[in-house]
Amino acid sequence: MSRKIKLIWDFRGPASAKTAEHHEIHLKEYIAIEKLPLNITGFEIQSEMQAIAFMVVTDENMIQVRDALKPHRGELYTA
Repeated sequence: MSRKIKLIWDFRGPASAKTAEHHEIHLKEYIAIEKLPLNITGFEIQSEMQAIAFMVVTDENMIQVRDALKPHRGELYTA
């Protein structure tokens, strides 16, 4: 069974929540365009001045997505 990795994009500032929410739209578009077998995306508001957008990928897709979309960081995904 392959690992799942949560790729994360960080946004800061007063518009961070809206920016992260909008970035998730682009992540979903990328998944559709590339026909990837992925369907876990989202955004989370960390504080008034910080939010993240994320996409969960498998080991097999991680390098392709990382090189194309350049996330700020990643972590193992457990759900």
